[in-house]
Amino acid sequence: MKKNIGTIDRIVRVLIGLACFIGAYVVVGVVFKVILLLIGIFAMYEALVGWCAFYMLIGRNTCPIE
Repeated sequence: MKKNIGTIDRIVRVLIGLACFIGAYVVVGVVFKVILLLIGIFAMYEALVGWCAFYMLIGRNTCPIE
């Protein structure tokens, strides 16, 4: 996998992941907790790996190193 997510994009994804984890802790329904946790895990995974499948599909690349 070739990296296609830049630094700013990765920071934003980490913040989104953290917000989803906090939201999952605060929200009251089991279904909403699971959905927020899955979104948070996915956002954190993409930020840590530096690769986004959707960006690959649309041909976008925010990574300065290529």
